[in-house]
Amino acid sequence: MTDLSTPAPALATAELDIGGMTCASCVKRVEKALTRVPGVATVSVNLATERATVGLPATQAAEVMDELVKAVVDAGYEARPVVHDDAATSAAEAAETAEAARLREARRELAIVAGCAVLALPLLLPMVAGPLGLALELPAWLQLTLASVVQFGAGARFYVGAYRAVRARAGNMDLLVALGTSAAYGVSLWQMLAHPGDTLHLYFEAAAVVIVLVRLGKWLETRAKRETTQAIRALNALRPERAHVKRDDGTEHEVPLAQVRVGMIVAVRPGERLPVDGVIRAGHTHVDESLITGESLPVAKGPGERVTAGSINGEGLIEVTTRATGAETTLARIIRLVETAQAQKAPIQRLVDRVSAVFVPVILIIATATLVGWLFAGAPAETAILNAVSVLVIACPCALGLATPAAIMAGTGVAARHGVLIKDAEALELAQRVAVIAFDKTGTLTVGKPRLVGFEAIGIDEARALALTAAVERGSDHPLAQALVAAFDANEAARRVALPSASQVRAVAGRGVEANVDGRTYFVGNARWLAELGIEPPSEVAARANQWETAGNTVSWLIAAATPSEPAAVRALIAFGDTVKPNARDAVERLAARGVKSVLVTGDNHGAAASVAATLGIDEYHAQVLPEDKARVVQELKARTNGVVAMAGDGINDAPALAAADIGIALASGTDVAMHAAGVTLMRGDPALVADAIDISRRTYRKIQQNLFWAFVYNLIGIPLAALGWLNPMLAGAAMAFSSVSVVTNALLLKRWKQ
Repeated sequence: MTDLSTPAPALATAELDIGGMTCASCVKRVEKALTRVPGVATVSVNLATERATVGLPATQAAEVMDELVKAVVDAGYEARPVVHDDAATSAAEAAETAEAARLREARRELAIVAGCAVLALPLLLPMVAGPLGLALELPAWLQLTLASVVQFGAGARFYVGAYRAVRARAGNMDLLVALGTSAAYGVSLWQMLAHPGDTLHLYFEAAAVVIVLVRLGKWLETRAKRETTQAIRALNALRPERAHVKRDDGTEHEVPLAQVRVGMIVAVRPGERLPVDGVIRAGHTHVDESLITGESLPVAKGPGERVTAGSINGEGLIEVTTRATGAETTLARIIRLVETAQAQKAPIQRLVDRVSAVFVPVILIIATATLVGWLFAGAPAETAILNAVSVLVIACPCALGLATPAAIMAGTGVAARHGVLIKDAEALELAQRVAVIAFDKTGTLTVGKPRLVGFEAIGIDEARALALTAAVERGSDHPLAQALVAAFDANEAARRVALPSASQVRAVAGRGVEANVDGRTYFVGNARWLAELGIEPPSEVAARANQWETAGNTVSWLIAAATPSEPAAVRALIAFGDTVKPNARDAVERLAARGVKSVLVTGDNHGAAASVAATLGIDEYHAQVLPEDKARVVQELKARTNGVVAMAGDGINDAPALAAADIGIALASGTDVAMHAAGVTLMRGDPALVADAIDISRRTYRKIQQNLFWAFVYNLIGIPLAALGWLNPMLAGAAMAFSSVSVVTNALLLKRWKQ
């Protein structure tokens, strides 16, 4: 019996850079090796990023790392732990170092390919010159010399990879290429020794050209893969290395960013990137946040407003009080989120994993059957061998391994550039199937900055009623509370009344706030709370409240609790107005055009909900829904909907619904709780980004389907053609290289997506 009282151990994430992987079979083998390490709970290996993400108990993370590295090395690959530094500058430097290493490796690979191509070209001359009536065959010894340099120089990496695969009792692309080219080289060497002087039946060019083409394909593939990580590189480039810190004596000192701490004052000059997250202490400016939020126009900022590290200061000198540095900044969190999403596997990848597990053994069987079949048909041995070589070469599973991760990396990258952060590959795949999306109202579809549009005191002086209301709400950060306090501060008559002090302030979810003011308990809340307290307002006041609600306003009440000498009574009727966001209707219409139904779910009254729904063209709405009931509404939508149900919101009260939905979409302008519960985060409070997120998801998923279709069909067509002798090894090598490059290039087309 399972002890449900014992919590599951917290999982930590360890990451390793993996070297030597060439295809989907390699990915599967590395995953199996890591899974066998005691304590490992989850493993995900990404061929495109060449990185393994391992989930294991937090208490074992440090101790198990050496075992993880050893398991990968024993499986025939290279492994290096990924060390994350809390300092943003260190992370940026590490990213730059890794990128420089990749560039050096790419240049080295290109040099090898170019050198081998020069050596292989003379071997191809007879094939090109023959149809022209020219005899340009090289002497056998020269062909052997040129081919040997290519075979055992540039081809050495295939032998090393093949040896590691065999030692691990598995197969991969290196094994296929090594077997194929060795067979072509070997039969040519045998013919040369058996028939001296006969150059007609030598096939050194097949082995050499296949190696050149395969390595050229890997170089092109690597170059294309670099483009899929462009979003991460662009984000890392936003991190400044130094900051101007203002001391207590008013002097400024330029220090490394790693030395900046929370609470320090940082001066940011015009044109500089902000080094920290914080709040403007002094100065006015415009801030370009385009690479973080996707907002193309600079945003006006002044004292008291938040700014984000990595954004560009405009024309004004500003002083910023630091609120987050290094790994805790919004920029660092964005980078981690994008990296995590790009390292994850989409559920559709399970099909590829199942295929890759048996792919290489099946190809070896097919190649053997091709060899035996041609020999039984009476074909010369060299013909049978070359046809088997073609099968081995064309069947490389690289395209299968790259089809999904390349598209995910490109899709999440373009989404991040436009202000849409996708938490993981599963969220990306789910978003493309969304059929219904439930929207919160305040702060999601409306601006979320309500203003006081009506205030009627009942039984007491209006200034006194407004002062009491402001006293109760002063400690709350709810938008309605802030609107009341702002109205009190702006009301000259109310300000002449001393603002009472409130104690025992308590927020009641879905109802309002209560507090003790001047020895009496007061409530500021909605009609639900009024009814629960059993208080009936005067009929004329109730009629006015109904009028305000019908007009689309949010209505609250100031209620004085009962005392030994006085019964409970309504002391004020309050109406708030909010403004629908400019792009909200366009977002709803775009979603409808994509077959996605929008539903409004709000804790506000029926009148306000109906007004907003009518303005935006939403047919279904649910009003006066308590926070805990929003999740129930989402569950009901899931029960009567065939497709995926999403929830979009920005507040703490939306978190249960965001978690209950198939996929949650949180606005970064809202609370951290909402963002943690969501699979997709929108970096600016624009509901149009919801439609963008779904559109990017659908386009990415189509790219995955196209890539997998191409990878499977390529093998389904190419292998039989090679087995029938209709493809020589050189054409097979070219086709194999083209297949890998094509799936990555197809994924990169996502970068052309525009809002």
